[in-house]
Amino acid sequence: MPNHPPLGFTFSGVAAGIKKTGAADLALIVSDRPCAAAAVFTQNAFPAAPVLYDRALVAGNPAGLRAVAVNAGCANACTGDAGLADAAEMAALTERALGLPPRSAAVMSTGVIGPRLPMAKIADGVQTAAGALSAEGWDAASRAIMTTDTRPKVAFREVGAGLASARIFGMCKGAGMIHPNMATMLAVIVTDAAVEPAALQVMLRQAVDVSFNAISIDGDTSTNDTVLLLANGASGTVVTSPASISSQSTNLPIYLETSAFASALTSLCIDLAQQIVRDGEGATKFITVRVEGAASDTDAKQAAKAIANSPLVKTAFYGGDANWGRILAAVGYSGAAVEPGKADLWIAAGGKGEGRGEVTSPLQLVRAGQPLPYLEEAASAIFAEPEIVVRVQLGLGAGAATVWTCDLSHDYVSINGHYRT
Repeated sequence: MPNHPPLGFTFSGVAAGIKKTGAADLALIVSDRPCAAAAVFTQNAFPAAPVLYDRALVAGNPAGLRAVAVNAGCANACTGDAGLADAAEMAALTERALGLPPRSAAVMSTGVIGPRLPMAKIADGVQTAAGALSAEGWDAASRAIMTTDTRPKVAFREVGAGLASARIFGMCKGAGMIHPNMATMLAVIVTDAAVEPAALQVMLRQAVDVSFNAISIDGDTSTNDTVLLLANGASGTVVTSPASISSQSTNLPIYLETSAFASALTSLCIDLAQQIVRDGEGATKFITVRVEGAASDTDAKQAAKAIANSPLVKTAFYGGDANWGRILAAVGYSGAAVEPGKADLWIAAGGKGEGRGEVTSPLQLVRAGQPLPYLEEAASAIFAEPEIVVRVQLGLGAGAATVWTCDLSHDYVSINGHYRT
């Protein structure tokens, strides 16, 4: 996939002195024209100040956003009214530095919960970042938003062909405190397609549900989770329904079907979400959990998340111990409807593809609730693989869901035991 960012966007990432290490910690993403905006935010009952600010901003100005400022090193969460004022000031600093109208810049923050933002450093950093903007600055921007991430996370998609085409770019951060009740991390996605805000919001929610809402590392939902999508229309390609396309004249603008754009957006979000799991704090394994035959999709997702979040399951994978009873135990307490006599269980080494559960030589461990004879060495060999697929068939209906997770290692405890030091 060519690494061509969407037209009309520039990016930068600089060191503002927020992180103790002196690493890059402030990023700007800027459009040369107003953007339609869509966003999905954390459901944590202690939302961070930037979440509160951006919720109101997107609701009040869904067709006029021009920029996003993101800082790492301080979450500006649980900071009360003063933190909300700091978030508003960070947005205003960005607007003034870029010569933008008021209420056109969104803000995001990530890092330690509790401390106030160092506003003098934010102010200087925004000015420096404004002077460093370029179309190729996406790599620097993606690095500047990292916390415990070991590498940047970016993805590109091109959709359509010829004149009727558009580009999508996304970057995100996240390695710990990952358990979505929306999308547990920060992500900025930009496109040069023209999309109405209402349609953009629908497509983003659908994409988030099968991507960022289908991952878990440690079961902790962050206070700062935000996925923001901006569409500036710089390509001249308008995303709309087939009926609208057929009724239009052959004159410009050029039209692209909603389904094609939505598919590309979903693919990009899945890509980013899986990058988060693969870079999970202390992770050594990437695990796909697929639950089928549930009474509903909701039940399937409940069961899959229970497996993905179980410390006992995750540590078994880390140790290469084929203790598969922990998997069924997690399904049993998940709240999903279960009839033990109808349940089947398979494990397999992960295959290629977009992490949707492609496997090689699956090993069935349970059929109709009864354990099957198998070689312990074969099961242990699968549990020792770097990519593993777990498949549970509940035999109750057509509900299905896929969740991606990682193992739980000693390094996870070490990283989080000394996070502030």
